[in-house]
Amino acid sequence: MRIIETKIYTIDEHPNPVLCYDWIRDNVHDLNQESVCDIIRSIKALTKEIGGTSDFSISQVPCRGEYVVFRGYDKLALEVIVKNDKNLTGYWSDYIVARAVYQKNTSKILRDLHEETSYRYSDEGLYEHCVICEWEFDENGKLI
Repeated sequence: MRIIETKIYTIDEHPNPVLCYDWIRDNVHDLNQESVCDIIRSIKALTKEIGGTSDFSISQVPCRGEYVVFRGYDKLALEVIVKNDKNLTGYWSDYIVARAVYQKNTSKILRDLHEETSYRYSDEGLYEHCVICEWEFDENGKLI
């Protein structure tokens, strides 16, 4: 039997936080999946409210096959939702999805999602995540 001692650091204590950020970027690929789920919930809720159909393929990061399409919906019902800032699901994405459809610019939904993902993987975004989740790292920056 042997005992291996390892120093463990929070992000604030780590001598080189960049090692931690790099390790996260290389190994944790779903930090913004929650936002994808929020947008999907909002698309489905909006479709239920305004009728018609919706179809989508979305990802945390830009992908050639991404799209969001709404067809045959009640434009007046959509206008009421947008003008009254109606809460559809309680998620931040309700506002983004309804406004984008109203402005006939659903690509804005994808841009906002990708910008959010970029932020989450920025040094600042990763720092916030590490602090909130109380993540700990070894000397090499590996998540413990």
